Amino acid sequence: MELVVEDNRSLPGESATAAKKLISRDHVVALIGECSSARTLEAAPVAQAAGVPLVTPASTSPKVTLIGDAIFRVCFIDPFQGEVIAAFARRRLGLKRAALLIDSTAPYSVGLADYFEKTFTGLGGQVVSSQKYAGADTDFRAQLTAIRAAQPDAIFLPGYYVAAGLVARQAKELGLTATLLGGDGFEAPQLLEIGGAALEGAYYSTHFTTENTDQASRNFVEAFRQRHGSVPNGLSALTYDAVKLVADAIVRAGTTERVALRRALAATKDFPGVTGRTTINAQRDADKDAAIITVKNGRLKFVELIRP
Repeated sequence: MELVVEDNRSLPGESATAAKKLISRDHVVALIGECSSARTLEAAPVAQAAGVPLVTPASTSPKVTLIGDAIFRVCFIDPFQGEVIAAFARRRLGLKRAALLIDSTAPYSVGLADYFEKTFTGLGGQVVSSQKYAGADTDFRAQLTAIRAAQPDAIFLPGYYVAAGLVARQAKELGLTATLLGGDGFEAPQLLEIGGAALEGAYYSTHFTTENTDQASRNFVEAFRQRHGSVPNGLSALTYDAVKLVADAIVRAGTTERVALRRALAATKDFPGVTGRTTINAQRDADKDAAIITVKNGRLKFVELIRP
């Protein structure tokens, strides 16, 4: 199987353009990606219209697979992730008053905040403030000042690692001591570089931990370390699993014909990936575990696995 790579560090709409090129110019049999929910929501209708299966490694918005029967994912979805981190905050950490800091331009952030709030309040917690920012904003002091006035003991930031690091630093400057919580968007090597010591005691949910003792995971971590000189993050592991899952489906289908390949992907049960065993359910979403990670003594530390 040959891999064709389309570099798509993109402007809005370019994910759809990239998908069209790969399908019409390169005649690919399957698409791997995008990773963000917003970009996958642009590309997925193109794949669906062509009948070419698209497997996203990390797009967690439930809307993604609703586009049609050609769209799949190897990651868990935001309803599960929101429930996991909210229940962990209430039951394990005993947090009672949460503030939300939401990227209003990102479907991932808006959806994850909603699922967190429903679970957190359902377990007896309170959401005492809800603040918004837009995309690439880097100054969160106004929102954090409003949050400080509400006296939360938790700040849930359903955003990406750049925002997470900046929010942690600015919150510390403002004297906020609330526990910072997040989702898989925190997962990146740059998280600690940006946030530094201000991230100490933060928690987030993600898809993969290098501390997994499963042999497939250990082999992957070691091979990645030897090639790149560092350990893989969740996105690297999920992308690896997405490619392997497509290859496995091609073998099981005995062909790369589009309908047969979609059927084989839909029939995936207990696939032994490096991020854990994956079953594709009736909605073409992945049923799999979530890992809770914390920042302790300036390092990322695995806390526990939570099952669906």
